[in-house]
Amino acid sequence: MSRAKKLTKSVVDAIAPTGKIFRIFDSEVSGFCVRVSPSGDKLWQLEFRPFPGGRGVAVKRMTLGAANVLTPDDARKTAQKTLADVAKGVDPVADKIAKRREMTIGSLIDLYEKEGCMVQRGSRIGQPMKARNKAYTISGLRHHVIPLIGDMRISEVTSADIEQLVRDIAGGKTAKDVKIGPRQRIIVKGGDGAARKVVRNLSAVFTFAIREPSVPVMKNPCNDARVNKVDGRRTRFLTLEEVGRIGAALDELEVDGCNPKALDIVRVWALTGCRRDEIAALKWSEVRLDLGCLVLDDTKTGKSVRPLAASAAALLTTLPRYADADQLDGLSPWVFPASSGKSHYQGTKRVWRRVTTKAGLPGVTPHTLRHTLGSIAVSSGQALPMVGAILGHKDARSTAIYAHMQQSPAVKAATRAAGGIAAALSGKTPGKLLPMKKRAG
Repeated sequence: MSRAKKLTKSVVDAIAPTGKIFRIFDSEVSGFCVRVSPSGDKLWQLEFRPFPGGRGVAVKRMTLGAANVLTPDDARKTAQKTLADVAKGVDPVADKIAKRREMTIGSLIDLYEKEGCMVQRGSRIGQPMKARNKAYTISGLRHHVIPLIGDMRISEVTSADIEQLVRDIAGGKTAKDVKIGPRQRIIVKGGDGAARKVVRNLSAVFTFAIREPSVPVMKNPCNDARVNKVDGRRTRFLTLEEVGRIGAALDELEVDGCNPKALDIVRVWALTGCRRDEIAALKWSEVRLDLGCLVLDDTKTGKSVRPLAASAAALLTTLPRYADADQLDGLSPWVFPASSGKSHYQGTKRVWRRVTTKAGLPGVTPHTLRHTLGSIAVSSGQALPMVGAILGHKDARSTAIYAHMQQSPAVKAATRAAGGIAAALSGKTPGKLLPMKKRAG
């Protein structure tokens, strides 16, 4: 090593390599030096003894940065700050090693996919996600979060980073349309809606990490981030006039030769308020016309019992039973089987676009029909618990609960709620809803 001297830009630039590694120390800050490699590359370094020091404590060395990037003054200030931290008992080398061992956001998402992915409702962690919901969740995290902050270590992510993440996603920074093979593309859309959904899912990832003993996370930065996590698109519902336009569109498409399975699925959506795949994947074993209900084996909220309105039951009664040679009785287990293969009908998305286009209702989704039934049920005076029973917001508790479903008030409530929709779908004028009488006193 050479004798200590004040390290300035001119001094460092003049240092020539010697064919071996050597260091020149600064005369102003103890332990601050420049490391020169045989190739001539130069690094700012700092040598120190962890507190409390003494000759019995081994010297540690840390790199502060490249000499061609960090100026001598900036490197010296960093060295001084580091020495001040060491005097307080901080070991920057140990902290750096710990950070290197710490999990990145990308690694945390990998772990979440493997061991997490539970449905979260507020602070309560529920059952595992359904396969498709899990696929959408992980896809969003991989396509939006990992490109932006995937390399960050989990303890380094702040609420400000989350706010920037949301701005970048909303601004389309992660949007892409990439062809990955014959008739295969990856289409990632940005925007406010995608940003809201991604930050909600990322918040669930951090909540999972906090509960996981092997992951050193103490707080969820999404909680303090000033971002909108509430999806505002869930308030849309149809008027009965708009339902009538849906019905007319279905009739016209039927005349045009559209697949009748898809059209009947839409009708059952409207009359039951069920979710999209709860009807598209409906099995005859789940249809209990004798009890006036659907007993759905596997829904978003687990097993669920839904009261059937009279109009919905009447429609299901008219549906044909399709043949399936592989079944013992020769009939398909699906109410709406696929035209080929062993699954249920999968073409509702394409047909739904045709329906909404013909009805002049762009942007309306199948879920809007669910909101519509719920809205009409409330506006007709049904109590919220009854509306919850119609829409299946609560899990079925046991078989005994639906044993007498046919006489249940929920069936009558569903019939009253779906009555206007059934009339509108068929092009008839719905009956007038009378306001509820006020109780005396």
